Amino acid sequence: MITARQSRAARALLGWTQETLADRARIALTALKRLESANGLEVYETTRDQVRRALEAAGIVFLSTDRGQGVLLVDDSGNNPNRSNPSR
Repeated sequence: MITARQSRAARALLGWTQETLADRARIALTALKRLESANGLEVYETTRDQVRRALEAAGIVFLSTDRGQGVLLVDDSGNNPNRSNPSR
């Protein structure tokens, strides 16, 4: 399940506004604001799923371990100098 912090962190990595994510996830802006609220407001699971799928489609990977949760932006552009590139 995507958390409010993960959603905000993923948007920050992508440089997206709440409006952009709501559009990409095809949800109402008010629904996204509820999901990202620090107050733990109730949100439909389908809303969380749509947000998760939109972020994953943009390259976000959700992390969850016994030490905590986070997000990672995967660089598929080939611009990562630390990744081996067989075409070089």
